[in-house]
Amino acid sequence: MKTKNVWFVTGASKGLGLTLVQHLLAHGYAVAATSRNLEELQQAVPPSNGRFLPLHMDLGNEQSVRQAIATTISTLGGLDVVVNNAGYGQIGALEELSDQEARKNFDVNVFGLLHVLRHATPHLRQQGAGRVFNISSVGGFTGNFPGWGIYCATKFAVAGLTESYAAEVKEFGVQASVVYPGYFRTDFLTSGSLGTPQHPLPEYQSVRDSQAAHEQQINGNQPGDPAKAAAALVALSEAEQQPLHLLLGADAYQLADQKIQAVQHDMQQWQALATATAFAS
Repeated sequence: MKTKNVWFVTGASKGLGLTLVQHLLAHGYAVAATSRNLEELQQAVPPSNGRFLPLHMDLGNEQSVRQAIATTISTLGGLDVVVNNAGYGQIGALEELSDQEARKNFDVNVFGLLHVLRHATPHLRQQGAGRVFNISSVGGFTGNFPGWGIYCATKFAVAGLTESYAAEVKEFGVQASVVYPGYFRTDFLTSGSLGTPQHPLPEYQSVRDSQAAHEQQINGNQPGDPAKAAAALVALSEAEQQPLHLLLGADAYQLADQKIQAVQHDMQQWQALATATAFAS
């Protein structure tokens, strides 16, 4: 008999996803973990008495996603918590990124996530319970990062669709959170996890500076501990009511506060003009 929740974690061969899987297995949960590189995932996480199910999954292939979720339910006996963690960073000014580069980032970070929701939700809805954590980024709350516009746009999309999704599934006993991590010390900023423009433009020195700062200064010095982030997600999964919005990390809170203050300033400064737009009564 299943005594602890069954988790489904995407993008689990590295970074926060891998740390979360390791934490869950250490605390007795059953985990289905997906990756584009199954061998890398199997090497990173040893077998765990039938509680660990490593799966190859191509987020861009809806049939692959459908099969992974079906295999999880049939093998582990259910599905309780979904963590949409898979994704990658894309740097480059909006002008210099090609249509292909931009769409690829959306295909993985947004449409791949939607594939998972589309095929996990029927099970959660029918059982009348479930938890979903969609991993966005603090860059999905504030876009004030030169050269990260496409990545931020994908993460803003994750935030918006999660808000609507939470409202849609609430009546079925399913809860959902959009998670906005700040800087956590993972390999997210390494070359293998970060897309760069094929045709950079020399005019965008601010973008080159931002890229250099992230790769050379921020990488390896991020303040966030991914093990503590994983523990926080597990604790929230067991709370009676999980938050719709989860800012993760002190830096995420600081950046969000700055964005909220900026929005309030603009609203107050232009309120008279902006609200005098109704038909005269």
